[in-house]
Amino acid sequence: MSNRHLIRKPVFIFPFFIFWALLFLVAPQPFIDVIDYGQFFFLGILGAIFANSTGAGGGVVFIPMFNQLGFSDSQAIATSFGIQCFGMTAGAITWYCHYKQQKTELRLWQGFKRIIAICSLGSVIGLWYVYGMSINPPASLHHNFSWFSLILGIAIISTVYLVKPQRESSQLTVVDCVVLSLVSLFGGAVTAWLSVGIGELVAIYLILRRFDITMAVSAAVIISAITVWVGIWQHVLVDFQVYWQVVLFAGPGAIIGGIVAKTLVTFLSATRLKLFFAMWLLVIGVVGVL
Repeated sequence: MSNRHLIRKPVFIFPFFIFWALLFLVAPQPFIDVIDYGQFFFLGILGAIFANSTGAGGGVVFIPMFNQLGFSDSQAIATSFGIQCFGMTAGAITWYCHYKQQKTELRLWQGFKRIIAICSLGSVIGLWYVYGMSINPPASLHHNFSWFSLILGIAIISTVYLVKPQRESSQLTVVDCVVLSLVSLFGGAVTAWLSVGIGELVAIYLILRRFDITMAVSAAVIISAITVWVGIWQHVLVDFQVYWQVVLFAGPGAIIGGIVAKTLVTFLSATRLKLFFAMWLLVIGVVGVL
């Protein structure tokens, strides 16, 4: 099956829409909600396209918007997790199918599965350590998110202009495994506080280590999808804070964005992709800090 066929006929999205239809049918006053919340469908598309084309979580789009709408910190994080369960999962399946169909035998993708396994385990441990120990973030969501975005944007631009190009890496060393474990532990903790973090940090490390940019993005997307699915239960079963009306309408849009994002990556060079990612983070960071 060709990659083009996968995008044209993504069979795996049907369970998502069946689940969405059931939620919509049991929702009180669903048609009134269409008028009030239908706009979030397009927010879901935008967030998922950005997230699944860069490896960053969709929270880099959702959190600033939810802050503007007056959501509490808990509502913003929980709702961002809920939307990403749709968008990051659709993107993860799309990227994994891309790997199975076109990249399985490629030298530059040799460490793909090992990276996902190592980082997913570390991220889940870091995430649930924060939840289990009830560790509060060092500052407010708005403050933390702004500084995280600003520092991350500067770091990415530095990799573009300050790191000299060399031959791309293909082997995952013991040192890489250790560093990725530590990065993912920290990234999981940050994701618990901000709903983003693990994908960005893993992608940046892999880019700095000169792994294939597309492999770095796809691995980050899959790791992020696993993380949000593990973390969503905290916001549903332990402390329900999900603004479910927003998830109900943003979720389908996120599925669409998650599917088409891979096509965007194929048209962008590695440098353009990193700069696009970095400029968005810098704008968010500067606006938030000021």
